[in-house]
Amino acid sequence: MSEIDDARVKLVANESAKLTATYVNGVAIAVLAVGGLAPLFTQRAAVQPVPDRPWLTPGISLLCLCVSGTLHWVARSLLRELR
Repeated sequence: MSEIDDARVKLVANESAKLTATYVNGVAIAVLAVGGLAPLFTQRAAVQPVPDRPWLTPGISLLCLCVSGTLHWVARSLLRELR
């Protein structure tokens, strides 16, 4: 392979890693917004909150926050593959 081909292969690999990291980070943001924040805002805006399991909404929100953080960490790890 020539030097130009090597540079092109590196460029394609870098762009692929960045695109994948961007996608994973977008999923992390969606998980945080939909699963982590929306239930909390919905519960606060409700006229009568559901009293039978008051721990459920904060628990799900905390779980989604952890999943979102993990996905963000994975996205950052993917960027370490840049050459």
